[in-house]
Amino acid sequence: MKRNLTIALLALAAILVGAGFWFFGTDRQPVVAAAPVPAAVPVVAATVRGKDVPIYLRGIGTVIAYNTDVVRSQIQGQIVKIAFTEGQTVKAGDLLAQIDPRPYQAQIEQLTANRDRDQAQLANAEANLSRYNQLGDKGYATPQLIETQTAQVAQLKAAVKADQAQIDQANVQLSYTRLTSAIPGITGVRQIDVGNVIHPTDPNGLVVVTQIEPISLLFNLPQTDLPAIQEHAAKGALKVIAFSQDNKMKLDEGTLLLVNNEIAGTTGTVQLKAEFPNHEHRL
Repeated sequence: MKRNLTIALLALAAILVGAGFWFFGTDRQPVVAAAPVPAAVPVVAATVRGKDVPIYLRGIGTVIAYNTDVVRSQIQGQIVKIAFTEGQTVKAGDLLAQIDPRPYQAQIEQLTANRDRDQAQLANAEANLSRYNQLGDKGYATPQLIETQTAQVAQLKAAVKADQAQIDQANVQLSYTRLTSAIPGITGVRQIDVGNVIHPTDPNGLVVVTQIEPISLLFNLPQTDLPAIQEHAAKGALKVIAFSQDNKMKLDEGTLLLVNNEIAGTTGTVQLKAEFPNHEHRL
C-alpha cells in the first residue's frame, strides 16, 4: 500500500510540474486597449484664386525734415514783439516777430511827399505846355519855347515814376518788419529776445522752423534689388512702411519718391527717398 501511495504522489507531482511549464512557458498575448477614434476636423472649401504676393525689401533709414527754414531778417531793426513760443506749431505766413516799423513808415511818408511835389510841378508844366501850344498856333510862342516846355513835362513825369518806385521799395522794406514763417512746421529754440537789434547777417537768425508733416525718409538697399524696384515702380507708386528700431511697431505708411541716380561704390548700395504723411508725428 505504501508503494501505491508513493506512485500516486509522484504522478501528482509530475502533473503539477507539467502544468506549471505549460502555464509559464506558453506565449501569452497582452491585452491591447482599443485606439481612440480621432475627432472630426471641420473643413472649409474655397475657390482657388490667383493673387499677387507682396515682396518686402528691408533697409535701415534716416528720417529728415521735409523742409527746414532759418527765419532771418532782411532788414536791420529792433525786435519789439515775439509772437511765438518755442516748440509751437505754426502755419505758413504766421507772424513770428515784429521789428520796429516806425523808421520805415517815416521814410514812406517822406517819399510820398516828394512824389506829391513832383506831381504838382508836373501838372503845372503840362498846363504851361498847353498854353504855349495855343500861343504857338497863333505865332506868339517860339518853337524853342514849346520844345523846352515839352522836355520839362517829360522830365517831371520821369521824376514822378522814380518817386513811386522808391515808395514801392520802401513798402517792401516795411513788410520786412514782420518776420513770418515761410513754411508750416514746428519752431525750435528762439535765438534772439525782445529789445535786441536783429541784422540780416546774423548767422542763427530768429528761429528755425522744421516741417515734419509730411516728412522724408532716406534709406539704402543693395544694388542687386535695383532692377526689381525699377520694374515695379514702372507699374505704379511703391509703398514704403516704416517700423520702429525693434521692428515691432508700425510707424507710418508712405510712398517712394526717388531712386538715386548713382550707386555707392564702397558699399554697393543705392539710396532711396520716401515721403510719409506723418499725421501722428511718430517719425
